[in-house]
Amino acid sequence: MTGAKEFIGQDEAWREWCAAVNSGRMHHAWLLSGPKGLGKRAFARAAAAELVRLPGEPAPSPINHPDIIVLDHAPKEDKEAAKRAEGKAYETKRNVTVDQIRTMQQRLTTRPTLGEKRAIIIDPADAEPVSADRDHVVVLSDWSDNAPEDIFATLKKVSHYYNMNERTLFDLLRDIREKGVRQTFQDRKMWNLMRMSDSDLSDVTGYTYSFLMNGHTPDANWHAPYRKGERVRLRFINASAMTFFDVRIPGLKLTAVAADGQPIHPVTMDEFRLSVAETLDVIVTPEDDNAYSIFCQAIDRSGFAAGTLSSAAGVVATRPSLDPVPVLGHREMGMGHGGHGDSGHDGMDHDAMNHGEMDHGSMNHDAMNHAEMNHSTMDHASMDHGQMNHAGMQHGNGAANPDLAVRNNVTDHLASEYGPGVDMRAEMPQRMLDDPGIGLRNNGRKVLTYADMRSLHQPDTPHAERDITLHLTGNMSRYMWSFNGIKFADAQPLHLRYGERVRINLVNDTMMHHPIHLHGMWSDIELGDGQLLRKHTVSVKPGEMLSYLVRADALGRWAFHCHLLYHMEAGMFREVRVSKEGR
Repeated sequence: MTGAKEFIGQDEAWREWCAAVNSGRMHHAWLLSGPKGLGKRAFARAAAAELVRLPGEPAPSPINHPDIIVLDHAPKEDKEAAKRAEGKAYETKRNVTVDQIRTMQQRLTTRPTLGEKRAIIIDPADAEPVSADRDHVVVLSDWSDNAPEDIFATLKKVSHYYNMNERTLFDLLRDIREKGVRQTFQDRKMWNLMRMSDSDLSDVTGYTYSFLMNGHTPDANWHAPYRKGERVRLRFINASAMTFFDVRIPGLKLTAVAADGQPIHPVTMDEFRLSVAETLDVIVTPEDDNAYSIFCQAIDRSGFAAGTLSSAAGVVATRPSLDPVPVLGHREMGMGHGGHGDSGHDGMDHDAMNHGEMDHGSMNHDAMNHAEMNHSTMDHASMDHGQMNHAGMQHGNGAANPDLAVRNNVTDHLASEYGPGVDMRAEMPQRMLDDPGIGLRNNGRKVLTYADMRSLHQPDTPHAERDITLHLTGNMSRYMWSFNGIKFADAQPLHLRYGERVRINLVNDTMMHHPIHLHGMWSDIELGDGQLLRKHTVSVKPGEMLSYLVRADALGRWAFHCHLLYHMEAGMFREVRVSKEGR
């Protein structure tokens, strides 16, 4: 870094700044104080320019740079505004407005949606467990010409604004023809009373998003070359902000060999769902010179990303049609009924269920008195937690943190989960590791699930020292998202003791999918029989109950959040602190 000649008398401060940047000791914020005229603003702009400077390049101009956000201090009065227009020094208003600060914070949070996506591939120190003749990285993303802060503001006003699959008169007539008038109106009554839509699979859809493959639209047709008989490794990365992709290559079998960068026992399938931030490596072996479509449709079927795997350049493979739009059902509500097909409505007598008087938040399905169970005498070290039903265990550690309040049952709901920020609570969540998910069930193709995968090498012990239960909560209509009904702004950090092994139980009380990501540590999904699947991002289906183990082996403060950008921004976020004291 070079000095700044215009900083008269600021040499010492500039040297300290440069030393901090070069040594990696940068703080989250620097406070520049002193009387007017010392060059505080010029110093801050130059420092920001140095931070975004590319190696070997001169520092860019901080004015209108996309990665430098400058709060504009408005002129104090009209006379001062005239001075600013003439390029002269002017008096500013003393304080920055709350709206300016809020705008800056939103721009900083949503900035990643505007950048180009690049992959970092780190080869293992040892030999790859699976060989391949050719390697392609496939980065999937979503792009909108609308500013991300505007999209978020729209969702806060009208959460279903981007849903182009809302029911129409023709859907009503079809339902009446198939189910009858009585059953159809009972279904509609139930959804209307809950203020929910059975077609609300994605908050932001193809209405505003273009779905890209390595930055290419389907029309631009990204091309992956191969030679006949080669083993081709495709490294799929979902770098989108809000989109789940269902991926397949018609005509080819896919063999999954790594999940989130960690090797797994090979699994052959036709299709897989990739949540936001997940990665999956697959091997394909084309035995001919045909052109194959790499087809990645959005979960709500509002669009797709696509490219071509072919031996010749310039070829566009024939693409399949989008699958039918899925419809949410009782399984996604956390009401069980897992055997009723994809929607979960068929065969149910809704007339016998009074949804108008039903209090979904106060229903108690537990026949056992868990409060009288004594878990203190249990030998957790010798138990196979993979096969256990954790619903009968005492959860939490009784600390003052509301997130860690004692639950007698995983499905119990804390007081914080009742209120305007929570519009539903799952009363019968299911373990769904072997469930392909809505839109993929019974589609005639072999669909990969978490139950199909397991780590090639056992990553850690399958036993835990304690449990932490978190419910994924929200109010879709108000677009509020949280853990345990507490948004990030009101939450306390989760404390882990360095080196301890913790089981995290997630219960999805919402009808949305949530990819949950903990920074700094691995998440080992419990598959049963002591088997684990090591991941860095865990996708939790609507109405699902899922458990994974975490080794707190990284000291520091870590982010723990839903990886759907606008869910994270709306409050589904926690800070995790790992310390030697665990508090």
